Amino acid sequence: MEFCPTCGNMLLYELPYMDRPARFSCPTCPYACQIETRVKIKRHVRLVKKPIDPIFSEDDRKNLNETSVPCPECNNDKASFTQVQTRSADEPMTVFYTCTKCRHTWTEN
Repeated sequence: MEFCPTCGNMLLYELPYMDRPARFSCPTCPYACQIETRVKIKRHVRLVKKPIDPIFSEDDRKNLNETSVPCPECNNDKASFTQVQTRSADEPMTVFYTCTKCRHTWTEN
């Protein structure tokens, strides 16, 4: 980014036109400067994935109610469950199941 030395506004890039080379020009005053060399700037940003904290801790899971629902992973017939309002109030609550044997978690709307 370049700024105008006269008024301080950000200079705009103008494409080459006829015999005039590419240049930076100020949108508010008559200042313009020719671009003499090409510059390519790259910026790499490395995203760091943060670990997600579980919604329910192991102590919370010990106190959850149990029901007889088959687990889709191991076919165990018992699972603990909790209901959470994840959408608007006029939508049904989402039921989160956790298998008591393999700890697989799945949902039911």
